[in-house]
Amino acid sequence: MSDYKISIHDMPMDERPRERLLKYGPETLSNAELLAIILRTGSQKENVINMCSRIFSEYNIKQLSQANIANLTKIHGIGTAKAAQIAAIFELARKLEGFSDEPKRKIRSPADVYSILYPGMREHKRERLVALLLDTKNQVIREELISIGSLNANIVHPREVFKAALMESCASVILSHNHPSGDPTPSREDIAVTEKLVEGGKLLGIDVLDHVVIGDGRYVSLKDEGYVR
Repeated sequence: MSDYKISIHDMPMDERPRERLLKYGPETLSNAELLAIILRTGSQKENVINMCSRIFSEYNIKQLSQANIANLTKIHGIGTAKAAQIAAIFELARKLEGFSDEPKRKIRSPADVYSILYPGMREHKRERLVALLLDTKNQVIREELISIGSLNANIVHPREVFKAALMESCASVILSHNHPSGDPTPSREDIAVTEKLVEGGKLLGIDVLDHVVIGDGRYVSLKDEGYVR
């Protein structure tokens, strides 16, 4: 019988990924073995370890983490259920990267905004505008997704930006969006949207403290650039 058809249960106990993890720790397992524990089963023609080894021979871990459900299901042996498992584990990893033990994260500089938002923004292929809702001590109450797609002053309306802020009785907000190109240089539309939202915030008594544009490993603060006053 081909090794590809041998099920996990037919393997010696000391060769099974789950048993090796329990005995030696997760750090001793390969990427393929770790993924095999998550997916649990292979296909009729291929056991789960061989399937995961094949996946990692075709994709590195970063490429796999960036793949959406549609692309994951194009991988031989991966249906919607397994694609959802893969997407879920990488999303948990992204959330862990941005996690803090502090009850509330305090914003002291644009670098703080970047550290909070970059893990969740860096892999998106489309622009995402978010608002950090802050209390009177500049502590983050929560993060609010405002829009997905290229920023346009005619589309991004202050009503959508400040609706959640009003519900939370926020003192101020900080805006941020990503540039999928990796270059965080603000565009004319970025500046126009920022100026429009700053004015809208003044009418509502909610200060827009900054708009941070996030690129690939770097950022630009529109406040530092003189566009937020």
